[in-house]
Amino acid sequence: MRKFHRWISVLFGVFLLWIAVTGTLSQIVPLLAGGEREKPKVEASAKPAFVCPPDYMCRPKPKPGDPRALIGLLHHLHSGESFGPVGVVFGTLSGFAMIFFSVSGLWLYIQMWRNRAERKLTPRWFWK
Repeated sequence: MRKFHRWISVLFGVFLLWIAVTGTLSQIVPLLAGGEREKPKVEASAKPAFVCPPDYMCRPKPKPGDPRALIGLLHHLHSGESFGPVGVVFGTLSGFAMIFFSVSGLWLYIQMWRNRAERKLTPRWFWK
C-alpha cells in the first residue's frame, strides 16, 4: 500500500497542489471583494429583458477590474476546463487520487498504530 501511496503522490502531487490553490483562491476572492453590490436601477417604464426568479439572487455581470470577475476564471482553472478535455480528465483523476490518499493514508496510520501496539510500545496519536 505504501508503494502505491508514494507513486501516486509523485504523479498527482502537482495537480493536487493546483486544485488546492485554485480552490482556495476561488473562496478567498469573493471575501476580498467586499460586501453586497447595489442592484441596478431600472426605470419604471423600461421592461427588463430578464426577470430574476423570486427565490434567486441575480447579479449583474461584473465590471472589468472587479475581483469578482476572477471567480469564473478560477472555476475554469480549478476544474481543468481551461485546458480542454485533457484538463477535465486530469482534474477528475486528481479527485480520485485525493480519495485514494485519504483512504490509504488512514489505512497506513492504522497499520503503524497496530504495529506499535504489537511491539508493546507506548501508543500515542503522533510519534517520532
